[in-house]
Amino acid sequence: EEDLEVKAVPAYAESILMNFITNAIKYRNPMRKPVVRLTAEADGDYTVLSIKDNGLGIDLEEHGSKLFGMYKTFHENPDARGIGLYITKNQVEAMNGKITVDSEVGKGTTFKIYFNDKN
Repeated sequence: EEDLEVKAVPAYAESILMNFITNAIKYRNPMRKPVVRLTAEADGDYTVLSIKDNGLGIDLEEHGSKLFGMYKTFHENPDARGIGLYITKNQVEAMNGKITVDSEVGKGTTFKIYFNDKN
């Protein structure tokens, strides 16, 4: 395995990780033990951090276009404020990165954060 280095604003990196891990726990599937996997790989000019969970999942057909919108929530949770993904996306883009999402309702979600190595 190769050593990977993420070039990021430390406060942003901490906020991004905290938001995705917190969401994975907050929106876990109550029928199974929560699992969150973090992996990293090089992809061209990016170091890609993948955060995969086995939670509730998100209906991307219904919510995909507004997933990163301000005050948007997709599950009934009293703690949901709808600002976490909005802030996270803005932090990633401020570092010239990008985010992708793959999700299946009832199976879980994978977010990929592309940190720009040329930053």
